[in-house]
Amino acid sequence: MSEPRVKRIKTCLPLCKTHACNTAGSRVVQNFPTVVEESLCGVSTLLMEISYRLEALAKIFEQSDLSLPRVAAYFHQESVKELERAEAMLQYLSQRGGKFCGKNIKRPVTENVCAVLPALEIMLNQWKEEMSVMVELNRLACEHGDPHTASVIKRQFIEPLVPKVKLIGDLLTSARRVGCTGDSAGGFGEYLIDQLQETLTTA
Repeated sequence: MSEPRVKRIKTCLPLCKTHACNTAGSRVVQNFPTVVEESLCGVSTLLMEISYRLEALAKIFEQSDLSLPRVAAYFHQESVKELERAEAMLQYLSQRGGKFCGKNIKRPVTENVCAVLPALEIMLNQWKEEMSVMVELNRLACEHGDPHTASVIKRQFIEPLVPKVKLIGDLLTSARRVGCTGDSAGGFGEYLIDQLQETLTTA
């Protein structure tokens, strides 16, 4: 007689709805709840989408009509880091005996960005969303008796985000103070922000 299907919980996490669990059971699976496995699969895809969006922003500031190479380098750097975080999550998923379901990555939807200020706002919103997702994933693992996953999420994914959110919040305040706007008018303020690249890339 087949086992009853696990009831899906109500959550804001990007669960993988088409996730193919190990029905026969992997030899390495131990204390790895199905809902946590589905969440890790879905969140890893979210991290890939964030990386894609940040890389799209980097390409915008490499264009000749904007030409803010240091800002572009910063977005590219953070795109690479987000992709590394996604790969780290997939590696952990594999180590625990879980499976990753390849899914389509959504469009970055950054076509209308033409200035530093809205780009930084997009980045801040992305990281705040990521922080919220990671906190809920940590809570979900704790509630389902998976302290190992909870510890990994806190150490590798939540703690590094805290200074990033603070940095972008401070940078947005500075950008507004030096006169950056949300349109393509540009100005000296964007040049000043571009000069902060060394500070940003060493953060």
